[in-house]
Amino acid sequence: MTRREMALTSLAVATSLNAETAPEARFDPVAYSRERYKTAPLRLKFNSTTPAATRAWQRKLRTKLSELVGGFPQNPSPLRPRVLETKDLGTYTREKIVFTSREGMEVLTYLAKPKAVAGALPVMVCVPGHGRGVDDIVGIDEKGNQRSVASGYQADFALQFVEQGVAALAIEPLAFGYRRDPINVAKGPNQNSCQPAAGAALLLGETMVGWRVYDVMRAIDYVETRKDLDAKRVGCVGISGGGTCTLFATALDTRIQVAMVSGYLNTFRDCILSLSHCMDNYVPGILNWAEMSDVAGLIAPRPLFFESGELDRIFPLAGFKEGFEGTRKVYESLGASDVLGMEIHPGAHVFHGVKGVPYIAKNLKGA
Repeated sequence: MTRREMALTSLAVATSLNAETAPEARFDPVAYSRERYKTAPLRLKFNSTTPAATRAWQRKLRTKLSELVGGFPQNPSPLRPRVLETKDLGTYTREKIVFTSREGMEVLTYLAKPKAVAGALPVMVCVPGHGRGVDDIVGIDEKGNQRSVASGYQADFALQFVEQGVAALAIEPLAFGYRRDPINVAKGPNQNSCQPAAGAALLLGETMVGWRVYDVMRAIDYVETRKDLDAKRVGCVGISGGGTCTLFATALDTRIQVAMVSGYLNTFRDCILSLSHCMDNYVPGILNWAEMSDVAGLIAPRPLFFESGELDRIFPLAGFKEGFEGTRKVYESLGASDVLGMEIHPGAHVFHGVKGVPYIAKNLKGA
């Protein structure tokens, strides 16, 4: 076929397309996806009008959500916790701990405890986002040294809670930091193993979201074994991919009393569906049942705080506002609007914490 013939063929195809749609849009998979979103079933989208109906809706969606993320082991393995080291860091101590999440898979954690608080401490399970992993939220630099000034987009947020008199159990998410395959370790500290691991989960009919949520659940199981931690006052916090894990974990495990989600709340339409994201974000079939605000609504009436940056291009501000409004309706239906908080800060995709950290710490200590 000559170039002229190809041009004439292309013109014929273009003119045969629906006149109401620009030809280029008919070749755009993102535009197509957003059109498909308009007719997504969302069979369990929130529309309750009474507290009783809302609680019934929560039970039904929580069961479905557990199924969608791939379910969880029915017979938990022994935790087999080991404290590898303990350090005195002035105003707080830090333990390095490993426990078994499921057979063949271990979790590395740091437990940071403020010295000035007596008795069993309230504790935040802290989940980092993409980057160097758990070291980056407890102030450990790339050389393994303790830094004196917070650095990076995660701003040592686990230590921000320690400063508020709350213990921080910072866990390494699967495929970050210490929990990576050798090929990705060799590529540098910021390289993750999300693609092969999340892909494997999908091939097994499970999800990376489910795998990471289960690690949070097992972290709470570990908290329950410690007399120095108060298992009735457990919260969860994370940014970005850690915010994903925090939202889903708190929605599915009601032992979590408070939660703070930074740089994640949005609509699936405006972030995951419309922009390039890591494969660890995807839950197959979720739009047949619910939007992100519905997942967040499963946390009601427990205290919950969201923050988002005006300049966040990964989780756009318009989507954040819509997601928050949808969540607010669930809290309103249970008469719990007063424990739902949010802050829009002037930054980009970073942990801010100015209002959220003291808000959540106060609610956790009073739980």
